[in-house]
Formats: sequence, structure tokens, C-alpha cells
Amino acid sequence: MQKRYVLALDQGTTSSRAVIFDSLSGNIAGIKNLPLQQFYPRPGWVEHDADDIFRDQMSAINGAIKMAGINTESIACIGITNQRETVVVWDRNTGKPVHRAIVWQCRRSSEICDSLKTAGLRDKIKSKTGLVIDAYFSGTKIKWILDHVEGAREKAQRGELLAGTIDSWLIWNLTGGRKHITDYSNASRTMLYNINDLKWDDELLGELGIPACMLPEVVSSSGVCAYTHEKILGERIPISGIAGDQHASLFGQACFKRGDAKNTYGTGCFILMNTGKTPVVSKNNLITTIAWGIDSEVEYALEGSVFNAGAAIQWLKDELGIIKTAHESDIEAKKVPDTGGVYVVPAFTGLGAPYWDMYARGTILGLTRGTNKRHIIRATLESIAYQCRDVLEAMKLDSGIELNALKVDGGVSASNFLMQFQADVLNISVQRPVIRETTALGSAFLAGLGVGIWTSKEEIEQAWNLDKAYMPGENKKYYDSLYLRWKKAVEKSMKWDI
Repeated sequence: MQKRYVLALDQGTTSSRAVIFDSLSGNIAGIKNLPLQQFYPRPGWVEHDADDIFRDQMSAINGAIKMAGINTESIACIGITNQRETVVVWDRNTGKPVHRAIVWQCRRSSEICDSLKTAGLRDKIKSKTGLVIDAYFSGTKIKWILDHVEGAREKAQRGELLAGTIDSWLIWNLTGGRKHITDYSNASRTMLYNINDLKWDDELLGELGIPACMLPEVVSSSGVCAYTHEKILGERIPISGIAGDQHASLFGQACFKRGDAKNTYGTGCFILMNTGKTPVVSKNNLITTIAWGIDSEVEYALEGSVFNAGAAIQWLKDELGIIKTAHESDIEAKKVPDTGGVYVVPAFTGLGAPYWDMYARGTILGLTRGTNKRHIIRATLESIAYQCRDVLEAMKLDSGIELNALKVDGGVSASNFLMQFQADVLNISVQRPVIRETTALGSAFLAGLGVGIWTSKEEIEQAWNLDKAYMPGENKKYYDSLYLRWKKAVEKSMKWDI
């Protein structure tokens, strides 16, 4: 059988997914998704079992292959995309993690971040990495593990421990321990990588006490960088695409021109704007990041991260129990004309861009005797749109670019209510593509580009197809007034947990 299929591994915060794309038709031939268990050992702490991640990812691969009705011999290449700042530290010799994976949402290293700020490193870290000092990023998580796992620091100094984001962990296991690598996009999320010099920064490693020998080799986001071990998938398949999930989504949405922007509505919301081959230093609390690196040439992006989007809907379902499915939130929200003045600020794990308040906490304001569950459901959905406007307002100031459209994807983009409200509150067109698995699609494009299945970005751009465009209403002043009250609600939630 012709090697026409591309296998994309999409390892996310709440699930491990495998998607098989038919490069001839552009369609999904097979897909398998498995839920990933979360662990919350203390308030504000979030963990995953790294062994579960690899085991589930392998099950997803087998399920997708079965659904596609193919075998591994017909897979041309593999692309990997992953939840980015989640980090694993494991033993080089045994391959066993020394601690559960610490998830990007986890706030346990907030005190380490505070000490870096007190030491006056805020500007230095921003200029070298493009990032703000926050527990969100991987570097302080690695330090926490070395500080708190007995004997870990000593083993690390002897070169016996490895550290990496989930892409590195998957590749290590897929190659039978032969390759410890990551790509430019994932490296740029660690707070340890110099995005100007394109190398791990010795000064920052020293500040955090992290031995350089723990860290992976940084490779291009597209191009053959490893092969699977024959014992793992039965074939020696090239791994030719790697990108953090939001970078892969930017690629999958064909945001190849300066000023192109997309928003992924997943567990969190992640808005990225392509800024081309020159990094734009944010003056409005956004992140400067590497979008991808191809043929040793990198492109940059501005990013704003909203920590709780789909997670807020999950909270309505799992913790409050006022909806049974995510889709039900759409139905219930439409049963009331507005929120009745209620605002939900879902700062369950702090606030991301542009506030960066690690100590903000979830808040519900404007409750009256007439408030019912539908108002709270609607206010929760609307909060997602407001948070995205917060980021885009900052993005316009930094880039000087006035957006006229926003490409959207992710599970929550299926909400017609939210997408229309997003268009209204932004006063721009919101565009949803036919294939919403853009994160997996982006990693497949990168992988296929790396082995010559697709020959150029222009060819990939022609494969992007619009499903639906949501156009803003005419009552801009009304939505602006709602947004002003949102800003007031956010102020009430900040610096709560100190």
C-alpha cells in the first residue's frame, strides 16, 4: 500500500489523541481519543501520570490505525504536537519518571517565580526568552522537582536524569530511548531557552540550578529528526514534525503571513499572531514566542494565554453539576436574553495574559435573588469571549495591526452561541474551518512538509477550507459596555489568594 498516510499524535491536557490524515484527499482516515486522568494533590496543583500518557498515546495510535483500516507500513511519517509547558523528569537509565508530570496549569512553583522577581530577573528573562516570569512555564517546575524529590538534584548533576516537555517524553519512548529532542517552539516555552541566540541559556540554567545535560537537543519543527523503534510500532517510521499544540494550530490554520491570527478554544484559550521573522517585544504583558523553526530559520509569534476556557465549562459539568454535557451549556445559555448582570471570572488557576496574576481566584459577581443557573452558565460562556478580547486588545497595541478576522478551532469552537458572542464582543469576523482538528492537522502538515508530501506553505494554504463565518452585530456600543463591566469584575478577582 502506498505510503500516503500521516499519523499525528496530539497529546493534550485532558486527552491523548491520534489522527491519521490521508494526504491524497486531505481527509481524516482514522481517529482515536482517550481521556487523561488529572491529579490534584493540593489546591492549585495539577499533575499527570507520564506513564499513563505514553500508554494512552499508544492505545490511541492503535485505535486510529484500526479505524483507518491500514497498517503501519502505509504511514509515511509522524507528527507530534503536545501540551507545551507540562514537564517530565525521568531516569536516563531506567526510563522511569521520578515524579508525576507537572502540568502547565500547576501553580506550585509560584514562590520560585516570586524569588526570581525579587532577584530582579524580570527584564532579563523577558529579553532572553520572550516570556514573563510565571509558574505556567516549565523551568520553575523542573527546579521544583529537583528541590523536592529526594536525591534528584544529585542524580541530575551526575547526568542520570533527563527533563523534557511531553514531545520529548513521547519521542524518547517511541525511539526506545535513542533520542532526547524537542523543537524550537516547545523549547521557547521553558523559560530556559534564548529565543534570540537559539540555544539553552547558561545564565538562566544557573539561576534555577538546572544542569544543562538534562535538557533535550533542539531540532527543526519540520524535517526528519528521529525514527520509531521497530519494537514500538513494528516499523521504522520517520518522526518529521514537532510543535507545541498552539504553534501547530497556528500552522494548521495556515497563518503564514505577518498579522494572521488564530484562537484555539480548548482547556484554555490560546491566541497567537504571526509576527514574521522578527520577534515583537510586548509592552502589554503578552508573550513573544517562536512559532516554528524550519530549515534552521525561525518565525515568531505574539501569544496571549487564557488559562480557563473549556475548563470553565467542565467546571459547570463536573463540579457544579448544572449541565450534563458541554453542548448543553449552549442550549441553556440561549434560554435567557442575557446574564442578568452576572459575571463569572474563571480564574481557577490564576489569570494569564494580560494580567499574569498567579494569585487571582475564580469569582462570581452581580448575583441577585433572581439569578438562576442559566445566568451562571451564560456568564461562564461569555467570560471566555471577554478574556479573548483582553488578549486581542493587548495584541493590537503591541503589533500595530488591526485585525479584521480571527480564525478559530478547538473543541469549544463548536459552540455557536460563544462564537457569535465572540464576533460581537470583538466586532470582527470569526472564522471556523471545516477541519477543526487543526492542532493535529498542523503537526501533520509539518511532518508531511518534512518528508516532501507537501512541498510548500502555499500548497498547504490552499488546503484550508472555511466552514462558517460569524459576523458581528451592529450594536457595538452595547457590547463595549458589557466589556467595561467585565474589566471591573476582573479587578475584584485579583490578588485574592495572598
